[in-house]
Amino acid sequence: MLIAQLTDPHIKAEGRLAYRRVDTAENLRRCVAHILALTKRPDLVLMTGDLTDFGRAEEYALLRKLLAPLDMPVYVIPGNHDTRDGMRLAFADGGYLPASGTLDYGVDFGRLRVLALDSVVPRKPHGELRPAQVDWLVGELEALGDRPAMVLLHHPPFDTGIVHMDVQRLLNAEVLIETLAGRRNVLLVACGHVHRSISTTVAGIPMLIAPSPSHAVALDHREGSTPGYRMEPGAVMLHVWRDDPSGGPGTLLSEQSFVDRFEGPYPFFNPDGTLID
Repeated sequence: MLIAQLTDPHIKAEGRLAYRRVDTAENLRRCVAHILALTKRPDLVLMTGDLTDFGRAEEYALLRKLLAPLDMPVYVIPGNHDTRDGMRLAFADGGYLPASGTLDYGVDFGRLRVLALDSVVPRKPHGELRPAQVDWLVGELEALGDRPAMVLLHHPPFDTGIVHMDVQRLLNAEVLIETLAGRRNVLLVACGHVHRSISTTVAGIPMLIAPSPSHAVALDHREGSTPGYRMEPGAVMLHVWRDDPSGGPGTLLSEQSFVDRFEGPYPFFNPDGTLID
């Protein structure tokens, strides 16, 4: 199974630029075209938050228009730039978002279960999980047994070294880590928020931040650095899940796919099979 993770497009209203500079709509349009042009088309798309820039109805309307060419299932969770009610209304036809409260849900793809967590604290940049959400997650994991799971949330539960982003990560990350620790069937915690491809392992659980198809948070690990962004090549994360016929959790491989056009592919070998010299 091939899963495309798309995060942090920050869509504005038609004709508006993010930070008066970034054409996020065009960047998402190109990203959607890139996904559709992959040599193997993804089975589904997971969007891990900050779908819009201010959570406004006109932003969600343009977002849906830009996503319309995707002919595979699309599942979303909110980020700190989104609003729950706006997202609930914009994606009401999907049938998977709860009618009230936080936007947590689980969805099955074969034996793989995706567990989506809403880490948003309204009008705040950081994330938190409520006790009821942790209880829900525990119940879901217990019900899974040995079946494989992939956990989604916008705010990463670990530090990246980019200080101004680390102060707005998942602030009560310890409750998530304690819940997941030792569960070898949790193949990945997939996040957004930082607009960069960053991976680590915490308590034995692989964790990953996906890049944005638009602007990237500037890579600056200095204390007191000024928050800023750079126009690096946009990208999506591709996750390949391979099931285990013997009933184990299987394997998950993740790779970054840049949206920009690059030369190639060119052959390594001559027509006779010899290496090109």
